[in-house]
Amino acid sequence: MTTLASSTLGIPEARRIPRHIAIIMDGNGRWAKQRYLPRVAGHRRGVEAVRNTVRACAERGVEYLTLFAFSSENWRRPAEEVSFLMRLFVMALEQEVVKLHKSGVRFRVIGDLARFEPKLAGLIREAETLTAGNQRLTLTIAANYGGRWDVLQAMSRMLHDRPELAGGFGERDFAPYLALSYAPEPDLFIRTGGEQRISNFVLWQLAYTELYFTDMLWPDFDAAALDRAIVSYQQRERRFGRTSEQLPPDAGLAAHRIGDTGDAG
Repeated sequence: MTTLASSTLGIPEARRIPRHIAIIMDGNGRWAKQRYLPRVAGHRRGVEAVRNTVRACAERGVEYLTLFAFSSENWRRPAEEVSFLMRLFVMALEQEVVKLHKSGVRFRVIGDLARFEPKLAGLIREAETLTAGNQRLTLTIAANYGGRWDVLQAMSRMLHDRPELAGGFGERDFAPYLALSYAPEPDLFIRTGGEQRISNFVLWQLAYTELYFTDMLWPDFDAAALDRAIVSYQQRERRFGRTSEQLPPDAGLAAHRIGDTGDAG
């Protein structure tokens, strides 16, 4: 196992284009309700927004995109909606994975897959195997995932593999067991739909992530909306605990206060 740069153990490189974007795709049901459509229509339209966002991220040079598709708390939703979401996931895998592969996208799923039916779990494994060698963009779908679950499962796996750490361990021991350990920490977190919560999503990894909230409902999210989020990110000063005066004087806009010209297009 390898551990990528930690924002609490070191200072990650700041880039104009986020290396890793994490998104909570909120608002499918409200989008449908506003149009007097069943909630499932919003979820169908949300798949189109996923397709467009994956393409836009790849075109802009984003290396990792992590999407919160189904939380461990979403099982509380009406049974018919949960059933539809599972069928939609199967359909999306059947229709989209080959296209992702041809586009050079690596596909991964994080979360507790034990609750999924065998067909869905099998399709996930097949998709991950098919795309394992792709390097243009790593698309991660968080499904039956929760940040607290992630921390607990990482702790359990670590102590199983290394029982000698029960008496004490550090971040470098623990972090490789997190579900998203293969990816750098997100530079930019986006939540659509107007809510301003993290909602139990990659809690460990968001320690120094820039947060961006928009009222736009997920089915309406497109490349232009992604660009606005990236421009907002570029206007942030990423200090990682330091003061502005401590930033390297020769770093310029490209590395720290990441500019406001918005070259994301």
